[in-house]
Amino acid sequence: AVQAVGGTAGAGTGQDQDHGQDDLITREIPKTGERVPAVGLGTFMTFDKLPHADRRYIPRVLDAFWKGGGRVIDTSALYGMSEVNVGKYARSLRITDRMFLTDKSWVCGDYLNDHSHARRQFEQSLRRLHRRRLDVVQVHSLTNVAMVLPFLRELKEEGRIRYLGVTHHEIPEQLQAMERWVRTGDLDMIQVRYSIFMRAAEERLLRAAADNGVAVMVNMPMEKARLHALVEDEPVPAEFADPLEISSWAEFFLKFVISHPAVTCVLPATTNPAHAAENVKAMRGPLPNEAMRQDMVRYMRSVDGFSGIDQAAWYPGKVFKHGLVKL
Repeated sequence: AVQAVGGTAGAGTGQDQDHGQDDLITREIPKTGERVPAVGLGTFMTFDKLPHADRRYIPRVLDAFWKGGGRVIDTSALYGMSEVNVGKYARSLRITDRMFLTDKSWVCGDYLNDHSHARRQFEQSLRRLHRRRLDVVQVHSLTNVAMVLPFLRELKEEGRIRYLGVTHHEIPEQLQAMERWVRTGDLDMIQVRYSIFMRAAEERLLRAAADNGVAVMVNMPMEKARLHALVEDEPVPAEFADPLEISSWAEFFLKFVISHPAVTCVLPATTNPAHAAENVKAMRGPLPNEAMRQDMVRYMRSVDGFSGIDQAAWYPGKVFKHGLVKL
């Protein structure tokens, strides 16, 4: 089993049949027992590039992620060109039907009272991604969830979706709403913001998910590069680097998240292939136990600027061009 430093981890182990990697940290989806690698890949902003732009980094990111054992790739119709680019480059890498692909439904405006737009959007996502069915579809940011979720359930019954869920990144504002759907919505999984900085989901939501057999995917685990901006010039302290067998802050931040026993998969995003390779390394080696998790929080609280992360702009110093979504 995967060892937690000072105790027993909440994660199991799995084997990557493509690469013979038997040390990969995987997590179980409670409703079915299916296991997925604990580190996935997000695509918001990072994969949103128009065809005339330089997109050569996208297949390199996907390739580094895949070779490191990653399989879970998250996208959305709301992410500009991200769906298109995931579909295009997954096909070129011949991984289209081997990805564990999570997508979202975003239906608003004139379509609040019928599901025609949700159906068209779903069919468009399939075409863009070159898939006949999707592993996961979640209601994006709980938008029009009471109407959209029953429609998605129909698609699941037809075998066109494997798992259903809801998402939000506005935490803690939406915690109560998320918890209500976890307890009453017969969901397979949720996606929620959770990091060493934003730990509000620990108070009730993650426990509710565990109690109700709901898998948890995590967005913003590195706070849109704002955590790295605080520590990028410093090495990871030996008190954490040595027992956790890590060499990067990415592994530090991601291992904190996946060491929570309710977390199924964390979804960092990047435009850098080297960073993608770095991220998936967090799926190997020991995880922190609860005592070390608290030490990690205390350390970060001592770092200048940590308490003000929410006031800082996303992706400090980085400008995203030639996409459809603007920050």
